[in-house]
Amino acid sequence: MGGNSFGSFFRITTWGESHGKALGVVIDGCPPMLNLSAEDIQKELDRRIPNQGIGSSPRREKDWVEILSGVFDGKTTGTPISLLVWNLDIDSRPYEELKDVFRPGHADFTYQAKYGIRDHRGGGRASARETVGRVAAGAVARKILESEGIKVMAYTLELGGIRAERMDYLEIHQNDFRCPDPNAAKEMKKRIEEVQSQGDTLGGIVEILVRGCSPGLGEPVFDKLEADLAKALMSIGAVRGVEVGAGFRVSRMKGSGCNDPLSPKGFEKNDAGGILGGISNGADILLRVAVKPIPSIGLEQKTVDHSMQPVSLKIKGRHDVSAIPRINPVCEAMVAIVLADHLLRQKAIRG
Repeated sequence: MGGNSFGSFFRITTWGESHGKALGVVIDGCPPMLNLSAEDIQKELDRRIPNQGIGSSPRREKDWVEILSGVFDGKTTGTPISLLVWNLDIDSRPYEELKDVFRPGHADFTYQAKYGIRDHRGGGRASARETVGRVAAGAVARKILESEGIKVMAYTLELGGIRAERMDYLEIHQNDFRCPDPNAAKEMKKRIEEVQSQGDTLGGIVEILVRGCSPGLGEPVFDKLEADLAKALMSIGAVRGVEVGAGFRVSRMKGSGCNDPLSPKGFEKNDAGGILGGISNGADILLRVAVKPIPSIGLEQKTVDHSMQPVSLKIKGRHDVSAIPRINPVCEAMVAIVLADHLLRQKAIRG
């Protein structure tokens, strides 16, 4: 009940609201004796905070993490790990005029319908700020994956209709958009500036690459690896679609072109995206997510109030022009959490 927990062996529960006192996560099922420090978690949280570049929210949360439990002398103890991040840069004033209005594209209407009450300040629990707990938990999951040589990397494949044509992974850390194509990154910057000046927002596509995953992860029939990965990624507020491997392109293929031939050296191509029958096959796992535009726009929109009377509004406050690239580490975190969970489940089966 509640939908705030995720995972089986490696299980997380996030808590907190955008304009509440704090946010955090409780992680249960993390193995003992893993080296873990606040710095390990902080470096991942730092990738989620707004940068100083064009199109970024002016909200300046430092997102300093505190480890409250589950770690002793720099090692996990096997008991629940509780992580806390205080909200320090809160300005709820722009939201007061929206407390009786349902913002288009947000969860205001549906939260009110479900609970009969909602925290209107910054979207409350439905805010993207909830992902602080996910990224913190993902940092812990990464420690488990690192011990098995598994690496997870997300990058911007497309933003505002501009698509990366080159795949130079070293470039991801060289530009504000975390794009593997430096020329595309320059065009993305221009596109962001153009749309921001119009008071509008942009969506795009994030690709997630997993390397070093051994074959055997995944639980038939309902806990297929791609099913859990899709659920994890679709649980991120701005994600509206997930592809695995060739994704929707398979609908235009013949079986002879879709099947990945096997050789003594492994798979000769990877349209399956590293997963067959719901189980990892040892090839790279390749995923893509469609990210919708940020719904908080500066243009006038039509909506209704709590009495279902028509009103017009212009949204104020501090918002990004696009969820990309801040959503990239969130995608990485959710993939890492799923893989850590399935790795522990596999160890329970095979040792």
